Amino acid sequence: HQRTEKINNTLCPEFTTPITINYYFELVQKVKISIYDIDNTTSQLDDDDFLGEFETTLGQIVSNETCKGSLKLRSKKLHGTVTIRAEEISNTNNDIVALEFKGEKLDKKDMFGKSDPYLEIHKMSSDGTYMKIHKTEIIKNTLNPIWKAFRIPIRTLCNGDYDKSLKICCYDYDNDGGHDLIGIFTTTLTEMFRAEKNAVSYECINPKKQAKKKSYKNSGHIILEKIKIGVDFTASNGPPQKINSLHYIGQNGRNQYLDALISVGNVCQDYDTDKLFPAFGFGAKIPPNYQVSHLFPLNFNPTNPYAAGIAGVVEAYQACISNIQLYGPTNISPIINHIAGFAREAMKTSSAANYFILLLLTDGVITDMEATKKAIVDASNLPMSIIIVGVGGADFAAMEELDGDDGVLRCSTGAATRDIVQFVPFRQFIQSSPEVLAQHVLAEVPRQLTQHYYKHDIEPLRHR
Repeated sequence: HQRTEKINNTLCPEFTTPITINYYFELVQKVKISIYDIDNTTSQLDDDDFLGEFETTLGQIVSNETCKGSLKLRSKKLHGTVTIRAEEISNTNNDIVALEFKGEKLDKKDMFGKSDPYLEIHKMSSDGTYMKIHKTEIIKNTLNPIWKAFRIPIRTLCNGDYDKSLKICCYDYDNDGGHDLIGIFTTTLTEMFRAEKNAVSYECINPKKQAKKKSYKNSGHIILEKIKIGVDFTASNGPPQKINSLHYIGQNGRNQYLDALISVGNVCQDYDTDKLFPAFGFGAKIPPNYQVSHLFPLNFNPTNPYAAGIAGVVEAYQACISNIQLYGPTNISPIINHIAGFAREAMKTSSAANYFILLLLTDGVITDMEATKKAIVDASNLPMSIIIVGVGGADFAAMEELDGDDGVLRCSTGAATRDIVQFVPFRQFIQSSPEVLAQHVLAEVPRQLTQHYYKHDIEPLRHR
């Protein structure tokens, strides 16, 4: 387990110590956040007051970027909340920067003294909000504080983006936890590097005072005296390619993905006239810019994503896997909505000429469950079925909810008009012949197809 720092005398702490966890999108990584009130110097927690805990998965945290949950007491009652923010740590910059700040002529905040100033550094998150990443020591009873120099990794400060906005706040410390804002300013690491030659001075602005007084100028100055850069040689590495990876292609040119694809695809292709199959991937960083994509053609050709036969899909997969960076989270609603677009166009013909089967092969638990349920509910009125094959040893219990065998699938906007999903874990069929898997996952498709056309009063096409 890992711990944050202790924050004194507050009911709304904002922790700055980061918790670093290796993220593997193909695994369910359970996370439990426990909060304690510590009133002693011992390292054990059994003599401290338990304030609550929150359990989730790392996939849920990563997919939401900002994850908020209720704290559960041992009595099972809920009391308070915890907010977790996630950010990928860049491996491209392992430098550490040393910063040295001082203040001049800061506002006086204490009735019987001056001020007890300290600084907080916040960096901008991807959602536009700021996240606290560092807090200096408190300098007692002064309007001209000189803080100790401190070192901070550039990855923590700005994740390698020297132009990322940084917000620096100056507060007056109060024992009761109600710290008073002296002022704030924003900057970037690029701008701060000007201090390599000369000190950089920033006006410390209090927004409330600025709004009230036309004559207001500032609440003092914060000066960056020095900045130095060094190299951290304890570079962290991503997980290596392993022979037991689900995507590892053995000497026979196969893996579990290909076994499932070929087993089901060989049956489906007999019912397709042109034998051209659009093949997509999701949850990876793709060339040329290696941005995360939740919907990309396996052949990287968005204008023509089709492969010739199942053999063509296999070839596209084998070529694709060596050109992408496996990533996450497992969001499947984009690909369902994309195929639903084809089915929606087919509905306009008012004929039984086209019915779509989406075969989804995934080794991760779905992280956009509510969006996926809505996508399925919306697609239940279209000429399509969805087959989900879970590859690997992950916990796929949540997938069963999507398979409507135990009742009608519902989401926040309504209920499915019919069951269009069949889910199976591939591990149950590893020792079986390919025909057994295909028979199991495709057994419901004829009923689903006839249900759709009967519901819309569409007659089957006659053979010529």
